[in-house]
Amino acid sequence: MKKRIASFAVLLLAVAVILTACGSPGTGKGDGSEKVVLNVFNWGDYMCDTVLEAFEKEYPHIKVNYETYTTNEDMYVKIKTGGSAYDVAFPSDYMIKRMIDEGLVKEINMDNIPNYKYIDDQFKNLSYDPDNKYSVPYLWGTVGILYNKTMVTEPVDSWSILWDEKYKKQIIMSDSERDSIGVTLKMLGYSMNTKNIDELEEAKQKMIEQKPLVLAYLVDEAKDMMVAESAAMAVVWSGDALIAMGENENLAYAIPKEGTNYWFDCMVIPSTSKHQKEAEIFINFLCDPEMSLRNVDYIGYATPNTETMKMLDPEVITNSTAYPDLNQLENCEIFEYPGDEVNKIYNRIWTEVKAN
Repeated sequence: MKKRIASFAVLLLAVAVILTACGSPGTGKGDGSEKVVLNVFNWGDYMCDTVLEAFEKEYPHIKVNYETYTTNEDMYVKIKTGGSAYDVAFPSDYMIKRMIDEGLVKEINMDNIPNYKYIDDQFKNLSYDPDNKYSVPYLWGTVGILYNKTMVTEPVDSWSILWDEKYKKQIIMSDSERDSIGVTLKMLGYSMNTKNIDELEEAKQKMIEQKPLVLAYLVDEAKDMMVAESAAMAVVWSGDALIAMGENENLAYAIPKEGTNYWFDCMVIPSTSKHQKEAEIFINFLCDPEMSLRNVDYIGYATPNTETMKMLDPEVITNSTAYPDLNQLENCEIFEYPGDEVNKIYNRIWTEVKAN
């Protein structure tokens, strides 16, 4: 129940605070305390609430305005159109490369990220940002098949099981263009980063062939449906699989023998940012080993932070879902941005599959 406010002046102030906190991303101050409003754009369910609370407590002059998105493409379009002044975003590898090429991200002043020293060297100098100028690793993982052991009794060792007609309307595919096209390409024996038109068209036909078997194309909801045993298998990210397995002992996760996507989500500062200094403070805070640990415990994905690794329960580190061994990663690929023209083909294929 809301309290009545006697003073009209106070009422106006309260309205201003509400509009600042709940409205669309702002560009500066305005919560009544001359705080900097830092607009953060992240994947859904991808940060522990206590991390945000701790940040605002440690930096009381900064107010975090937090919004979420479902796919890299959704995030890209919103930043590309420039309608919102986001200060920090969390794109994946291939999307980082695209945003760099299109001038949609700023160079990060690494002098303001002292906690960058905790990022393991194996996660630096990668193809999407070879000079570590634009991104700071946040979390990493794989794409695989989460399946119910009571519903699926044969070995889950190939992507081809997603085309098995006996699982009609028991299969959840990822509602992500690159992931669903990518696993289909892998099933066919092709690279997830192919630019070959014939191979892409073959993948499209296989996905159209598969569509009558698919229960739904989902992202975040897939793990919930698997926990509820509403499907036999789902294409998911490893962290979602780990969380779901913790809630239902009948679930297991497999990386098919053909290989998969070995992905990285990183923190970047969009070119729309009006608060680069505060954005760098925020990025550095998330690289703090304790804050990184909170996020890893909450989200379930693997950390690139060497000090956080030392703080994890040994059972977590030896869990092959979260931290696969080298053999599991043998045929894995990091997504690359294929270039504008080929990307249009990926877009068209996905649209045609979904509309078919």
